[in-house]
Amino acid sequence: MRWTAPLFWRTSASPFLLRSGQQEVYLEERRIMMMANQRTEFDGYCEGELIKVTLSGNQQPVRTEITEAAMELGPEATQGDTNMATKASMAPI
Repeated sequence: MRWTAPLFWRTSASPFLLRSGQQEVYLEERRIMMMANQRTEFDGYCEGELIKVTLSGNQQPVRTEITEAAMELGPEATQGDTNMATKASMAPI
């Protein structure tokens, strides 16, 4: 006859093992997400593509490119177009 551990021995360790396994998966998932956020960039353009705004994966501004044609429109129009491009770059997130 084969010996088996009592039921309370087998069940007392399994929640601990399950928790530690879940914790490892969670930590690995967070590490991958952080790496993806650091490497990912999203571009957004205004109408006419006069202004380009680039955001990182965690929505931090990386760069803004403003063409000469956008500068000729004046400060109010440029500000509005920059806001539009920023909102467009947030859309994929």
